[in-house]
Amino acid sequence: MKYRPMGRSGLKLSALSLGAMTFGEGAGFMQGVASSDEEARRVFDAAIAAGVNLVDTANVYTNGRSEELCGQWLEGKRPGVLLATKCRFPMGFAPGDPNGQGASRHHIIHSVEASLKRLRTDWIDLYQIHMQDGTVPIEETLRALDDLVRAGKVRYAGCSNYTGYRLVESLWVSDRRNVARFDVVQLQWSLVVRDAEREVIPACRAFGLGTLVWSPLASGFLSGKYGRDHRPEGSRLGAWADSWRRLATERNFAVLDALAAVAAERGSTPARVALAWLLARPEVSSIIVGARTVAQLEDNLAALDIVLAPEELRRLDEVSAPEWGYPYNMIGRSQAW
Repeated sequence: MKYRPMGRSGLKLSALSLGAMTFGEGAGFMQGVASSDEEARRVFDAAIAAGVNLVDTANVYTNGRSEELCGQWLEGKRPGVLLATKCRFPMGFAPGDPNGQGASRHHIIHSVEASLKRLRTDWIDLYQIHMQDGTVPIEETLRALDDLVRAGKVRYAGCSNYTGYRLVESLWVSDRRNVARFDVVQLQWSLVVRDAEREVIPACRAFGLGTLVWSPLASGFLSGKYGRDHRPEGSRLGAWADSWRRLATERNFAVLDALAAVAAERGSTPARVALAWLLARPEVSSIIVGARTVAQLEDNLAALDIVLAPEELRRLDEVSAPEWGYPYNMIGRSQAW
């Protein structure tokens, strides 16, 4: 395993981390595509044995069941494993409660206490706001996180699914008010979803934030098992028709063709090459892999042994480049933005 710094913080993360979104067979948006408890446990143990030191979950994953399983399986292993979880979305335990979601002090403090119980731990290594909340002042969110850090219940704070402007506003407030700062941003990034490169990635680069990448294979689209006329039954994209419609574009299939070609030339797999493309980005602190089976995990771990050549990176960059729009295209004609 290789380890990378989490932005400018002193924390070192395994280059690949384990996503626990599929752990547990509870109700919710993962129903029907989550792993059984037995298979999830095998994936969990295999990841830890391979040197993965970060497990990422959230209170809403399988309605809290993911956190419960992580807490059970980490008994005896806790000091060497970093736990990351999140809050923002409603858990569904109090339907209609206007304070049962969001990034308010009330909801953050309540959510942390509930997560600590489910995780069977006294502290959370990385606590993340799952999505920005424009209805709550930034100061309120950050002061709540600052209190939790000072109380020792949270070690580092992060955010996920933030716009560039909200992220920079948050950093400004942290500096001006001398409260806890976001050290890392969790974001969607892959060969077919590169939107974060417009603003969020440059902001992370400028201000020394780490990045945790989710959906690096675009819900499995880049794994090699999908094609223009092939969508396996029982797969995530087989179950999520809306996601398939968004991904199944001619541009994305061209990316898939180029990815398959590079993989074939290397005698590797599309999944490994897609992960290696991300690992070549210096802004990446860790890539969250959400393997449903040990075989998938092992295939993903093999990406650590691939170092793509400049020409291979160029081919993949060019075929996957989105239409950046104004002012990015204009600036890009003369310098990097």
